[in-house]
Amino acid sequence: MPRGIHSPSLLLTATAMCAGLYAVGCYVTAYIPSPWGFGQFRPAVIIPAFFAAIFGPLPAALGAAIGTLIADSIKHGQLYMGSLIAAVPGNFIGFYIFGYILKKKFNWTRFITASLITLTVANLIVAFLYIFVFKVLYLQALNLPLEALIYLSIGLTIWWFATMLPFTLLVTPPLIRAAASAFPSVVPEEVRVHSLADDMPKVTFSLAMLIPGLVLLLIGLATSFTILGTYTVKFFGETTTSFIGLMYYLGGGALSFLGSATLARRVRHKT
Repeated sequence: MPRGIHSPSLLLTATAMCAGLYAVGCYVTAYIPSPWGFGQFRPAVIIPAFFAAIFGPLPAALGAAIGTLIADSIKHGQLYMGSLIAAVPGNFIGFYIFGYILKKKFNWTRFITASLITLTVANLIVAFLYIFVFKVLYLQALNLPLEALIYLSIGLTIWWFATMLPFTLLVTPPLIRAAASAFPSVVPEEVRVHSLADDMPKVTFSLAMLIPGLVLLLIGLATSFTILGTYTVKFFGETTTSFIGLMYYLGGGALSFLGSATLARRVRHKT
């Protein structure tokens, strides 16, 4: 099936499925927060990433936006304005970008590129809208100086990026491959060809996790041994700062390990 010829009814069904599955997936981990006490652990990003690769940008973007609003509203027992203000636009823009990058040409290098761009842009949008628009302007709940609010927004972005990237890169490709094998009539031909071929760029794949992992470890060291740690304690306290440092070390260590392990396996196979 060439790109762009999915029927409207199939795209509508895909949008509904993406929204429903994403809502369930988000809710399952909705009570695992970031070190700051808000901003949840969300491996369910694999769901709109999968739909973006198979069905294109719009079903994934709409499904992600609707799904996150449903999950957040169920968690809070009402229409959650924080989700409507921040998570909905961030998820929509992020996964539209993801699907757009893969729309005209699919290969695994572009998939990795789409993952990195989407997780950076989408999480940055969500974090800054959540902190500055929802927490500060709407709720008037954060009485912090501007530099602390920026630091908090960037910290949330890093938290989401570090916890989402391994799932996106490690889990989504097998899902795409499984769909290509099980439902060849639904999966676009270009996606099917690349997903079933052994053409994953293993070095690029490894570096996509290894480099962010090393950066996170460096930030963790800076938090522990430089003025950055003093600054963090000043605004967020000793306990929160300890959790923030742990986040950098665990996230950086996990990404570095996964990237190094994949790279080492590639070297062994070549020799």
